[in-house]
Amino acid sequence: QNRCLAPLPDAGSSTEEMEFNWDEYLEDTGATAAPHGSFKHVDTSLQNGFAPGMKLEVAVKSDQNTYWVATIITTCGQLLLLRYDGYGEDRKADFWCDIMTADLHPIGWCEQNKKILKVPEGIKDKIPDQEEFLQRVLKGACSAPANLLEGLHRGKNPLDLIAPGSRLELQNMRDSLEAWIVNVVENVGGRLKLRYEGLEDSDKFDQWLFYLDPFLHQVGWASQHGYSLQPPSAIRSLKNEADWQEILKKVKEEEEESSIPTDLFKDKPVIGVHSFSEGMKLEAVDPMAPFVISPATVLKVYNEKYFMIEIDDLRPDRTTSQSYICHVNSAGIFPVQWSLKNGLHLSPPPGYPGQDFDWADYLKQCGAEAAPQSCFPSLTSDHGFKESMKLEAVNPVDPEEVCIATVTKLKDSYLWLQLEGSKKPVPDCIVSVESMNIFPVGWCETNGYQLRPPRKAIVNKQKKIAVVQPEKQILSSRTVHDGLKNQELNSSDSVVINGKYCCPKIYFNHRCFSGPYLNKGRIAELPQSVGPGNCVLVLKEVLTLLINAAYKPSRVLRELQLDEEAAWHGHGETLKAKYKGKSYRATVEVVRTADRVADFCRKTCIKLECCPNLFGPQMVLDKCSENCSVLTKTKYTHYYGKRKNKRIGRPPGGHSNLEVAMKKPNKRRKRRKNFFVHKKKRSSASVDNTPAGSPQGSGAEEEDDQDESELSHSLAQDRDKRKRKLRTFSFSDDENKPPSPKDIKMEVAEKLQLDSNPLDWSVADVVRFLKSTDCAPLARIFLDQEIDGQALLLLTLPTVQECMDLKLGPAIKLCHHIERVKLAFYQQFAN
Repeated sequence: QNRCLAPLPDAGSSTEEMEFNWDEYLEDTGATAAPHGSFKHVDTSLQNGFAPGMKLEVAVKSDQNTYWVATIITTCGQLLLLRYDGYGEDRKADFWCDIMTADLHPIGWCEQNKKILKVPEGIKDKIPDQEEFLQRVLKGACSAPANLLEGLHRGKNPLDLIAPGSRLELQNMRDSLEAWIVNVVENVGGRLKLRYEGLEDSDKFDQWLFYLDPFLHQVGWASQHGYSLQPPSAIRSLKNEADWQEILKKVKEEEEESSIPTDLFKDKPVIGVHSFSEGMKLEAVDPMAPFVISPATVLKVYNEKYFMIEIDDLRPDRTTSQSYICHVNSAGIFPVQWSLKNGLHLSPPPGYPGQDFDWADYLKQCGAEAAPQSCFPSLTSDHGFKESMKLEAVNPVDPEEVCIATVTKLKDSYLWLQLEGSKKPVPDCIVSVESMNIFPVGWCETNGYQLRPPRKAIVNKQKKIAVVQPEKQILSSRTVHDGLKNQELNSSDSVVINGKYCCPKIYFNHRCFSGPYLNKGRIAELPQSVGPGNCVLVLKEVLTLLINAAYKPSRVLRELQLDEEAAWHGHGETLKAKYKGKSYRATVEVVRTADRVADFCRKTCIKLECCPNLFGPQMVLDKCSENCSVLTKTKYTHYYGKRKNKRIGRPPGGHSNLEVAMKKPNKRRKRRKNFFVHKKKRSSASVDNTPAGSPQGSGAEEEDDQDESELSHSLAQDRDKRKRKLRTFSFSDDENKPPSPKDIKMEVAEKLQLDSNPLDWSVADVVRFLKSTDCAPLARIFLDQEIDGQALLLLTLPTVQECMDLKLGPAIKLCHHIERVKLAFYQQFAN
């Protein structure tokens, strides 16, 4: 849960604390959070200098006097997931270790320190020649950096090396290409509060910048690149020249003490060469007041990288100008007519006669040329933001404030943000999707910074989640206050890295088998990865993306919901699903610590009957270690699925409650009340319990009852002409048992005699059967979707319409033949 505390308005002498809850707020506003993967600068800030694929020498657990080479599989703050070389693709022996406490060293350390490199017992038989093996695996290998494994920087997130008191150089963004030294006053997750050197007692000129800002550099940058080191004009008059020179001398003497490793800035955006000329006109947003788009002029070109822009002002009596330094990738500069082409308002320059601004007349009046399109970087729309999404954003008027923000408009790679809760209301801000002043939901909470809550905040003293016990229907409550503040964390169930929960990046491996629940087309549209970041937030986002990528989101939500009988080992999160105009929600358990993430992802994949590598902290590059691509859908589901027992009328992937029913066939089970809640009614409403495409509707979910009744009605109408009755194959939650053959009373005009059991049919067999019917043109779909005999028996009218995109008429005709196969199966092979 994400909470921020803010004082309520004064009410007499007493003060009360208002608790802001992001989850409650998103639910009440019906909004979604912008995806974590859209904030690339935050992603970069969480990297720890280690990278998957790097190798190091690690003490062997079973024999602490020996070492062996291991490869980094994934990283998470000061935790590394390692695998000893020799295990190949086998992940069973993967292990987490803490950089601060584990016996880890760079490649070559054992040889230098006369330590023994020895193959671990588990893979001794796989490596007959140790020397030859090491030569082969270490050829061209990248060793983990020695400075991150030893000395003062060991185990530290590089970002945390920018400590208060550290010095940097900041280019002057207003006057010219000068730079001056700044002191780090505060570091909030990479967002730095900076104070000019020489102004230790004054915060009047303090600035907030993200550490990757292209105008921020390590000490020594100015002299290396030929720029002068001068205090900006705004503060120059505060001291005489001798004082400034004395300050500069002091800084050079203390340079080593306050220095920051240069490799910390290796991920900064590279500034390219521009092609602007002085006098060119363009459209621009003033970064200090990014509320309107205005005509602007290239005032000065400094060199191939930097130029100055001035917002046009035609007033003869103006005393100040809005000018600032730009580079080719600067945000908020556009070609002439960009606003018009995008249906946006262009604010005429102050002093312009009339309100109807016309670029052609204006250029003629000024005797200027428009900057050509080639001067501007290409804009991308592939960023993940959508209208109405929520995030956290810096208030440009007061950079101390980080507010809740709502995306109100999107144009190319620019967002219009409405800020909520700011001390003084501001118009919608225009920011680039790559801005370093926007952050994902929960960023302030994770970094211990005050988020400005909305004016009408949600008061929530202590959030409790009701858990419905199965059978007895007794309500118990569990406090979900998970204490994200460091002092409240329990070391037994939480891992805190540098004051943060840290989850490794979760990859969606689109090539892996997606199973019966998830739509492969929608899975392919998911981002490549989510995170890293707060474990609960990252995993919640991953599960939400999976739910939305399902054939029936409510079904996947049902599969993921917290098992009421299981012990609570993680953290309860409320997730929602929408299907056929209805809203469902359930409590889903997610893990809170990095060391349990990989296992959580794997178990969730198996629960959804997809490849265990479909998503998780390991990227599948070429070939999946589970070899999922060579298995047919049915065989794969049967191998990895939860339900492996074959039973008449229940091919693999059937009803999740069947096993209970089989053990107690004569005992009626009480209808289990679950905690799926229809959003409008706020009452208990059941959700489907079967995988997508199952012939057995649950009978417990309102929508699936409706689907099955639609199937009965449609097929009955079609078969009335043949004088036969239809009974749909469905299990009810009350009875939980498959229909026996004697219960099925169907008379088929064209009785089908099968030569083989359809459960054993291959994809080719299914295609061959369809080609013998009047649905032959549909055989191509079955071939493309690899539908074999077991999958064929799982098809119903709703799934045929939804998954094959068929109209009702052809779908009914196809289902007629599927029902013939089902009936023949029951009559010929059920016994």
